Amino acid sequence: MPDGWQWDRTLFQGSAAYYERGRLPYAPGFAETLATALGLDGRGRLLDVGCGPGTVILALARFFAEAVGIDPDEDMLAEAERQARRRGVTNVRWTAARAEDLPAGLGEFRVVVFAQSFHWTDRDRVAATVLEMLEPGGTFVHVSDLKNPPAATTPLPLPAPPYAQIGDLVRRYLGPVRRAGQGTLVNGTPNREDLVLAKAGFENFERHVVPAGDVIVRTADDLVAWAFSRSDSAPHLFGDRREEFEQDLRAMLRQVSPDNRFTEHLPATEIMTWRTPHREG
Repeated sequence: MPDGWQWDRTLFQGSAAYYERGRLPYAPGFAETLATALGLDGRGRLLDVGCGPGTVILALARFFAEAVGIDPDEDMLAEAERQARRRGVTNVRWTAARAEDLPAGLGEFRVVVFAQSFHWTDRDRVAATVLEMLEPGGTFVHVSDLKNPPAATTPLPLPAPPYAQIGDLVRRYLGPVRRAGQGTLVNGTPNREDLVLAKAGFENFERHVVPAGDVIVRTADDLVAWAFSRSDSAPHLFGDRREEFEQDLRAMLRQVSPDNRFTEHLPATEIMTWRTPHREG
C-alpha cells in the first residue's frame, strides 16, 4: 500500500455516482486487444479486483463464461450492478470485499484483472494470493492509462481542462498533502508492478499499448464529476464546505472557458500481463 497510509472504507465515499461522467474511458478496443492477446474464447472465469462501477469488467465479461467483480465500496458495486442491467450483461456477479480478503471462497479464475486498483492493496500479499487463485496458464492483468505518453501533435480546438488549477484549488481546501480516506499519501502511490509480480513468481511479462488520441469535448459538469470521482477530492473530504468548493471550481472553470466547454486527447491504454509459472505434474 502507499507509504504511511492505512486503508479505510471512506476512500471513495460518495464518488461512485460521479465515475461514469467524470472519468475518461479507456482506449476504444482495449477489451478486444486483451481478448486477442490472451486467446479468450468465452470460457473460464474473470475476477476484477477493485472493480469500482464496473468499467472494465463489463467490457470484458462477454469473453468469459462468468465474471466476478469485488470492491469494498458498496456504492461502487450498486453502480456497477446498475450499469450491468443497463447494458444487458448477465454473467457478472458482485462481492463486497477487499483484495486482502482473497481468496474469499471465490474459486479459480482464468484471468484476474486490476484496473488502476493494485496500488491500493498490500501488493506482495495480494499478488501471492492471486497466483494461487489462477488456473494453470492463467493471467494477471494490470490496466491503466499509459504512463508518460508522448506529447500530442494535433492542437485542441478548445481550452484543455485546467487539471493543475483544479489540483491547486483542492489543496487550498484540503491542505498541501494529498488526502485519501481518513489518511494522507505522503509519498504518492507506488508503481513498479513488474518487480512485485516477479517476486510473487509470475512469468512471461507482456505489454500492450492500445492507441487513442481522439479529441473529446468535456463540459464543466464533466470536470466537477472528475474531481468528485477521485479519492483525493472525494465529496466527503470537504465536509460542510463541499458546496463552496464546487462553486469556486465552477467559477474557475468559467474563467478558463466562458462557455464551460473544454477539449482533451483521449489517453492511450496500457495493458500489462503476467502468466502463472509452468507447474510440473
